[in-house]
Amino acid sequence: MLNISGLKEGIVLDHIKAGQGLEIYDLLGLDRVDGQVAIIKNAQSQKMGRKDIIKIEGSLDQVDLDALGYIDHNITVNIVKDNRIVEKKKLSLPKMITNVIRCKNPRCITSIEQELPQVFYLADEKAGTYRCKYCDEKYTGHENRKV
Repeated sequence: MLNISGLKEGIVLDHIKAGQGLEIYDLLGLDRVDGQVAIIKNAQSQKMGRKDIIKIEGSLDQVDLDALGYIDHNITVNIVKDNRIVEKKKLSLPKMITNVIRCKNPRCITSIEQELPQVFYLADEKAGTYRCKYCDEKYTGHENRKV
């Protein structure tokens, strides 16, 4: 079992699919976090076989939980205080996401008005389908998720 010592207060993102830790680091913009960030790749897991873990020093407001829920709603968010996990948050697919994915419709207002936020709503929870708030275009790809 991996020890979370050294993290007095912060967040541990657990149950990340093996190999996705760096992608999540980039998508969440963790390079801009003031505190320490540690990525553990290919940790052993009874539940998953192998997994990645991200430890982030500081408060929960540094992590966009909606973006994280969109990326992978099976990730567990552990809140650490005084070197102990005090709360575990389960993620779900967010009802709305802003500036996480980009509309690919060339006729969408977001293609013309570049300063408009990229807003998508959850159209089909079972399929995990998101649609653009402005033009109703279905988002079809998971590449280039971050704006």
